[in-house]
Amino acid sequence: MKDFKDKVAIITGAASGIGRGLAGHCAKEGMKVVLADIEEAPLKETEKALKAKSADVLAVRTDVSKLKDIEALAKKTRDAFGGVHLLFNNAGVWAGTTVWESTQADWEWTIGVNLWSVIHGIKVFVPIMLKQQTECHIVNTSSIGGLTIGPNGGPYRATKHGIVSISETLYLELKQLNARIGVSILCPGIVRSRVLEAERNRPSELQNPSDETASSPEYQVTIKSFQEGMMQNAMPAEECAEIVFQAIEQNRFYILTDTKYKEDIKTRMENILQDRNPEFPKHIP
Repeated sequence: MKDFKDKVAIITGAASGIGRGLAGHCAKEGMKVVLADIEEAPLKETEKALKAKSADVLAVRTDVSKLKDIEALAKKTRDAFGGVHLLFNNAGVWAGTTVWESTQADWEWTIGVNLWSVIHGIKVFVPIMLKQQTECHIVNTSSIGGLTIGPNGGPYRATKHGIVSISETLYLELKQLNARIGVSILCPGIVRSRVLEAERNRPSELQNPSDETASSPEYQVTIKSFQEGMMQNAMPAEECAEIVFQAIEQNRFYILTDTKYKEDIKTRMENILQDRNPEFPKHIP
């Protein structure tokens, strides 16, 4: 896809971080922009900011973990704009610590938002795109953590690896059909966002019980310090969006925003092929 003007784009997780960066770039390209997010106040603020730049925008509060919400998002999009051409399955959260200390609620929430949202998006929008028989493109947001390994954040890492596999499968299935639908998998390094503050949006039914500690206080302090350090050197979301749109124009499947992680991807692949045990990456995402 090279011509974006007047096409319809849907972005989940659009009210902050990568999603907001993508939404701004869509508006700059002259697209009709559908913003989906669970956080209502930032969603309205993002809608207002884009409309101030004369963008044609629709904001829809959406819980991406629920199929009925994605179906409602599709209906509202078609009612407003007639179709959809560019889909960003982008919403995501971070939860959990070690694999054994992450709670049942951590796993359920992370899988619901990160993995089920992509499954729902594909299930609902691919049939619409196929029926349209127009040029379309889907970008699923994984993480560099979906191509590499490392300690901590087990639920997050599991979902991001899953998104990569689903996207690769989808790409080949659409190729079999000679469909006019491109697919890309976004595996960014550290991008300026609020994903590490995702607890603000955790639903009450998936809150951890007050008497169930996920990890020791010392561990939590160490992780928080590490995460804050990462964000200080993070890539601006707008720069990430530029890279994504270049990849869409080139019909490129794998989108890496930080090439330094290629060394860790290569090491992991070589360890698998040569029957070696896993090792710590040089660049922990």
